[in-house]
Amino acid sequence: MTSALLDQALVEEATKKSGLIWVRGTETADRPLWHAWHEGAAYVLGGGPGEQPLEGLADGGTAEVTVRSKDKGGRLVAWTASVSEVAPGSELWDAVVAELKGKRLNAPDGEAMTGRWARECRLLRLAPLQTRTEMPEGSLAARPVETPATTRHPVPAALPRLLLKRKRKGKRG
Repeated sequence: MTSALLDQALVEEATKKSGLIWVRGTETADRPLWHAWHEGAAYVLGGGPGEQPLEGLADGGTAEVTVRSKDKGGRLVAWTASVSEVAPGSELWDAVVAELKGKRLNAPDGEAMTGRWARECRLLRLAPLQTRTEMPEGSLAARPVETPATTRHPVPAALPRLLLKRKRKGKRG
């Protein structure tokens, strides 16, 4: 009984302090998701245009969550979560979205984002079912998920000269 309470406390504290959690849904790779911890569960919001993808996370399913240290990046705890969708406009939706709103960086629509979230996004509750404090051997490194946000272009030919020119100007003046 005491071990279960300690595991629950570890999951809660580690998840609260972590900026991102790594979530693996059904037949998907692990992906980092920003979240908010509220009343015993992690909540993630996304699935809409311009928001984080939530593929593989379905209402009534399960997901594997790994929490890493905010300062060192090492794995702290992993847990299996039950996934449930929160209905827009409910009391729980309003409470969680108020917390998530403060964590959303660079929203294109400012204060109107909560209305857009209600229309276009899904809010998922990830409630801990089973905790694993022993970590697997190896790095578990995987190829990043393909996204149009990444670029693989060569450095422009003039860039090194421009950078060197700035350094020289700074030394003279």
